[in-house]
Amino acid sequence: MLDKPAVVTTTPLGELRTIERFLIHEVQLLDERRFEEWRDLFTEDGAYWVPLEPDQVSPDGRASLFYDDKQMMDIRFERLRHPNIHSQSPPHRTCHVIGNIVIETIDEKLRECSVISNMIMTDYRMRTQRLFSGRVQHRLRQEGDSYKIVLKRVDLINCDDVFELIAVPF
Repeated sequence: MLDKPAVVTTTPLGELRTIERFLIHEVQLLDERRFEEWRDLFTEDGAYWVPLEPDQVSPDGRASLFYDDKQMMDIRFERLRHPNIHSQSPPHRTCHVIGNIVIETIDEKLRECSVISNMIMTDYRMRTQRLFSGRVQHRLRQEGDSYKIVLKRVDLINCDDVFELIAVPF
């Protein structure tokens, strides 16, 4: 008797157009402040990481701009929605643009792929507009016809700069 595959899909692992649609949906959730839905795109052990140093190898033992698991995301989003948080009155508005999406690796056994893209995010609040840009690495695990994020790493080109408050994810 033949073993059944662990995941039944109609979309091949690493299909670029499907990955592109997933990444566009992800940043739309951020721009629409649908933070809990964005968090739900992550696997249970997934992480969101924005290093503080260029070429930082690991978040362990080093400071990061963000290093959130799902529990930390919940805490962050609860704070963002708190009625007395002055840094969100009025709330930040963002616009993400992603491009140059390249599939780096595919691991058929784990049903995972590593994807690199470029990102530009414009952040606006109280007559101040800021621009952030960098390279994004997603490690995605295929689930059905879509993906879950195992790791999202955002390497800002100016990660080691001094920043005003960064309230929302990149």
